[in-house]
Amino acid sequence: MSNNTAIVEISQTASRFRSSIVLQAENKYIDVKSILGLFTTLISGHAYDLHVHGPDAEEAKKAMADVFAKHNLHVNIISD
Repeated sequence: MSNNTAIVEISQTASRFRSSIVLQAENKYIDVKSILGLFTTLISGHAYDLHVHGPDAEEAKKAMADVFAKHNLHVNIISD
């Protein structure tokens, strides 16, 4: 499975939610709904932190965890 497929699917999944979904990669913060931002950031083998805030955050966290796992990408969902 290509990384491009993962990026499109992650972005489409994020776009279903009203919550803000931000991927933290080292010191960069990327809006997960932005395909371009993901292309420049998402590299297999890295671990990422995902910050989700908003009215449907719980559903968004579960959906995002599932789609990252499906593509074997490691993401740490930050609960705050």
